[in-house]
Amino acid sequence: MTFNKFVQQFDKQGSIVLVEGKRKVLDEDKAKLEALGKLLAANTERMTFRSGNAKGSDQLFTSGILALGGKRMEVIIPYRGHRKKANYANHTISLDEINLASEPDVLYQSKKYSRMGPLIEVYARGCKNRVTIKAAYILRDTLKVTGASGVAPASFGIFYDDQKKPKSGGTGHTMRICQMNGIPLIDQNTWFNWLK
Repeated sequence: MTFNKFVQQFDKQGSIVLVEGKRKVLDEDKAKLEALGKLLAANTERMTFRSGNAKGSDQLFTSGILALGGKRMEVIIPYRGHRKKANYANHTISLDEINLASEPDVLYQSKKYSRMGPLIEVYARGCKNRVTIKAAYILRDTLKVTGASGVAPASFGIFYDDQKKPKSGGTGHTMRICQMNGIPLIDQNTWFNWLK
């Protein structure tokens, strides 16, 4: 997909574009993530950008978007106060605000496509501690894609993945949830070319 085709197809009101990926970013790629954020913010007007406010890719993409004064940045966080000092998004949604009992699809997809099924069950029943908090991250990653009551689903996903271990960890989970829900996605194999 070319950058122009992406903009034509997705720069519309209500379009939610995920910008996220691995926490560990190669040194030679860091400037590219910020450059993509700037490119997206400068060449679009209506789409909203969404991330999970994690260190690494999320932070670099977001800093690029916000460098141009972007007001279209939203983050979905696993719990209130998550990386509060590093959250400069215009809109923040905490998993604590979501009634998981009313979101069976979020629970189902989180359990089905993760090895944390039992932990997710315990967390969803209200047991929140330093062990079950791991489930909040998987639920947050699913919610970023599927949406929930009052939270629009994603329209497209832009990822920075680990090329040696593709689709692993939380980033891999988010990418699989995109695929299962028919949400188109790309990684740096495509968007690096947008920067040329």
